[in-house]
Amino acid sequence: MAEVGPVADKVTSYFYALLFVRHPDLRSLFPAAMDTQRDRLLKALLTAAEHIDNKPVLIEYLQNLGRGHRKYGTRAEHYPAVGECLIGALSKYADGVWDAEMEAAWVRAYTTISQVMIDAAAADELRAPAWWYAEVVAHDLRTRDIAVVTVRPDQPYPFLAGQYTSVETPWWPRIWRHYSFASAPRSDGLLTFHVKAVPAGWVSNALVHRARPGDIIRLGPPAGSMTVDHTTDSGLLCLGGGTGIAPIKALIEDVAEHGERRPVEVFYGARSDTDLYDIDTMLRLRQSHPWLQVRPVVDRDGLLQLPDAIREYGPWTEYDAYVSGPPGMIRSGVDALRDSGIPSERIRHDSVEELVATGS
Repeated sequence: MAEVGPVADKVTSYFYALLFVRHPDLRSLFPAAMDTQRDRLLKALLTAAEHIDNKPVLIEYLQNLGRGHRKYGTRAEHYPAVGECLIGALSKYADGVWDAEMEAAWVRAYTTISQVMIDAAAADELRAPAWWYAEVVAHDLRTRDIAVVTVRPDQPYPFLAGQYTSVETPWWPRIWRHYSFASAPRSDGLLTFHVKAVPAGWVSNALVHRARPGDIIRLGPPAGSMTVDHTTDSGLLCLGGGTGIAPIKALIEDVAEHGERRPVEVFYGARSDTDLYDIDTMLRLRQSHPWLQVRPVVDRDGLLQLPDAIREYGPWTEYDAYVSGPPGMIRSGVDALRDSGIPSERIRHDSVEELVATGS
């Protein structure tokens, strides 16, 4: 890993060159423009290999990956081709340390990785479609670049509050991005997402600026473990930054629907007052539920106030923590929570890839 890290771009380019030259039939599984997610497959494989000894986290990560790859049209017979080209790329750029023993280790690692993914996909095929079609039924532009998008799936979509899904728009086929559900499961079956248009974000800009009621998008399967454990009565300490407030709102609804009166503390972080686009909804929830506390935290002068606020209002030793937002906010939030005495196993956050990549 240390050998290929500095030349990861070259490894990625060579990997795809091998894959598409040796197996041109696989090209149709990937988006026409490869630049946006060119390194995602390789990065996932390398992340998995790096954590091959951390079985519990790795297995969950790979099972989600295997289920999620069904929407691309991936089948069991595609995995050997990918493994062959992965090892071809690694052996070329790690030639200084590559030998028969290392190749055998990579073959074992990839065999393990691919089998977990194949088994998860096969099990999922028995109970769920590879993807769902969903019609946009409401589009509410909250700020210049944030929209609340509500869709109606073409068939029942089972998920848990706090989870996320992948979304593909009709304007950019085969390009998928993750979005968290902004509510607990509803009796009318509708799903809501909070989407922020980011610079050069193909899917986010399409959802915010192009999508209208009547448009049809595709959804992948639900994923993520940032869900409420209803077997305990621990309090919930929730940190939401930007559109990361969406799954936090879903968790609050979930607690309310279970009729629990456990304390829920929400810190709603934002870079400016404008970014507190959903504060009215959160304050209405607080009025309805006396066990809920909502604290807006706005970063002033570019200083990150959220970790300071968490420490100030602690201790939180009796709480389970949930963190949702941009990767930088997740990292600083997790650090602050650990500093406050919450053990790592009681801190959940919304990005499995980030969780594995940072080892947190």
